[in-house]
Amino acid sequence: MPLRKIGSLLGTSDTLKALSARARRLQELQTLYLGSAPRELAGSSRVKDCRTGTLLVAADNAAVAAKLKQLAPSLLASIRKTEGEITGIRIEVQVSGAAFERRKKSQKIALSPDALEKMDGLAKRVGDQGLRDALTRLVSRHGRK
Repeated sequence: MPLRKIGSLLGTSDTLKALSARARRLQELQTLYLGSAPRELAGSSRVKDCRTGTLLVAADNAAVAAKLKQLAPSLLASIRKTEGEITGIRIEVQVSGAAFERRKKSQKIALSPDALEKMDGLAKRVGDQGLRDALTRLVSRHGRK
């Protein structure tokens, strides 16, 4: 079978033509969305679909979704300047695999014996009972190996 470009293959059947057109449309909407949403939020969300005039946006977490919902009226106004048929925005939380990869795991840092000794001394001098207890727990946890 001779080699052919993917573009020519996508035009060979009605199903592939429709799929190609839909992917191209979603890419256009994604580009428009990236230009309308704040950079930090756009990096944690993406256009998922567009049905009956409603743009569906998937957010990586609830905090991003909440902020996008607050900004939805201004986002819609910005998007409508170019895409007048879009009449609403719906925000959903959909955690992607990339969101898990971006999250950094906390690293435990060992405290030096000198630091532990100073924390222990501070715990003995501090007047607040809650702070004293917290310092004592910190010293006992880090003092064990």
